[in-house]
Amino acid sequence: MTKTHVLDTGGADITYDVRGPLPTADGRPPLLMIGQPMAASGFESLASFFPDRTVVTYDPRGLDRSTRKDGRSDHSPAVQAGDVHAVVEALDAGPVDLFASSGGAVTALALVAAHPQDVVTLVAHEPPLIPVLPDAAAAERARAAVRDAYEAKGFGAGMAAFIAMTSWRGEFTDAYFAQPPADPTQFGLPTDDDGTRDDPLLSDRSWAVSDHRPDVEALTAAPTRVVIAIGEETLDVFTGRTATATAELLGRRATVFPSHHGGFLGGEFGYAGQPEAFSHKLRAVLDDR
Repeated sequence: MTKTHVLDTGGADITYDVRGPLPTADGRPPLLMIGQPMAASGFESLASFFPDRTVVTYDPRGLDRSTRKDGRSDHSPAVQAGDVHAVVEALDAGPVDLFASSGGAVTALALVAAHPQDVVTLVAHEPPLIPVLPDAAAAERARAAVRDAYEAKGFGAGMAAFIAMTSWRGEFTDAYFAQPPADPTQFGLPTDDDGTRDDPLLSDRSWAVSDHRPDVEALTAAPTRVVIAIGEETLDVFTGRTATATAELLGRRATVFPSHHGGFLGGEFGYAGQPEAFSHKLRAVLDDR
């Protein structure tokens, strides 16, 4: 049974879902799953493979069902970490296990740095942290080109540029920037422009996420067990490289998971991974205390 709650955090009304009992039936921590800009709907498949756990998902502020009241449109890891902290407190079930993917993994690293008592084990799946890369300046240039394509021609052009960036293998070299603009039709994307420019993935509204610098001292001092996860198919592309570099920054190696950046997805967004195999790996990592 799923119960949906709305939590007023002052700057936003945060919607979150609880699958299972609280307190938990077996005394294990609730399992919180978060993303960014992906909302709770992206974890339907993965959550279904944890029927024995109380699973909590949420929509980040300003996305899907969580409405903002702060008058802002940017997405800040520190602010979102505060929202997740508020959700953990509202659960009133003690510290949680946390699976966090992409921008959600960045939020989770900020959460553990600020509120280490909130999380028992964090599995941070491919956090897209540009500052940790050796080619950070080139990565920033590649990110700006995605924004520019979106601003110039709309969603299809922006998403094509984003796919080209995130599928490029290795560092962003001159060869990358010498390529012609990515063709939206190559990826089955629309070529018409609906005029909107507020996409959190393609605009600069989420640049604070990819610009985040992990607080290494706070993370290594925290009682939280931090596991950096990487997809076996994405080892040498952008988010795989950022995962590897983040793990090294924390003095450890990234843990390899099945599939790709969306490896836990079923058919939610047409970018299916291997959710059952992914869930088995996640369960093994969480149980390895």
